[in-house]
Amino acid sequence: MTKRYGPDAAVEDLSLSVESGEIYGFLGPNGAGKSTTINLLMDYVRPTEGSIRVLGLDPRADVVDVHQRVGILPDGFSVYENRTARDHLRLVIDTKGTDDHPEALLERVGLAEAIDDDAGSYSRGMRQRLALAMALVGEPDLLILDEPFSGLDPHGVRTVREIAHEENERGATIFFSSHVLGQVELVCDRMGILHEGELVAEGTLEELRAEAPVTTELELVVDGDPERARRAASGVSGVVDASVAMAGAPSSDESSSVEAGPPSADVDGEPTPSATTATAPAADTVVVRLESTDRREDVIAAVEEAGVAIRRADLEEPSVESIFVAQTEEAADGGELR
Repeated sequence: MTKRYGPDAAVEDLSLSVESGEIYGFLGPNGAGKSTTINLLMDYVRPTEGSIRVLGLDPRADVVDVHQRVGILPDGFSVYENRTARDHLRLVIDTKGTDDHPEALLERVGLAEAIDDDAGSYSRGMRQRLALAMALVGEPDLLILDEPFSGLDPHGVRTVREIAHEENERGATIFFSSHVLGQVELVCDRMGILHEGELVAEGTLEELRAEAPVTTELELVVDGDPERARRAASGVSGVVDASVAMAGAPSSDESSSVEAGPPSADVDGEPTPSATTATAPAADTVVVRLESTDRREDVIAAVEEAGVAIRRADLEEPSVESIFVAQTEEAADGGELR
């Protein structure tokens, strides 16, 4: 499908299929066309070209049925300032004709204690939780979450992840649009990357890693001559380069002048080590950069055949973030769209 506004295409020749029962991550920078795509799926706007099916239905001809079976958390949700959370839930429950209880839904999203407060007094994160509760009304067959982590603290982020998994286990399909890449990596079965209205990559995380124009780093700690190991690894097809790590040198992810600082915290509030705790590679370490992860066993076999024993082999696979950056930069530079 294509959606143009005048001469500009917000979505260009997009072909997308989401399987029933999966959690699909729809990734892209701001302005990539993610929200426009969702608006097209819900018939909030009409495509310039192409056709759309949602749960096997035409969202234009079957708009009532589609809205009955779909729950949506929209990006930039606006509340009724002088209405309570209970009022918001009751409006959706009455519209859909379900027997949901506002108290139970707000308990799930952590808003039970504020059920009778005016939504105008809510923080941004509380408003996001309210929008999620409204999307859950009627146990939808398809749950569309557009930037669901916006404004949430770490506890709210965890709640969204847990609810997404719970709804999926119930049988719902989850369409997860976000630019918070680390969270998408934790939640989704399959992902598509949108850039300037075009789908530039799609697949499972493993498939994206195999196809993306990024390298995988394999670190080998060896017993024997590391230079011999390096030469053996360099001769393997699919190896970009190999080097012997110098003792005391910083790893590829670190600056050589990192200042001490307090430990950071991950999204769930757990402390993570500061950069100063990272261990530099030992002198018997060979760092091999691979085109893809499936070259790992070939490199190990080549090093061992060269008479060098391997004590440990650590593979650092590309993250969703590195894949995303590589794919969108390649598309922006006029490279092949994957």
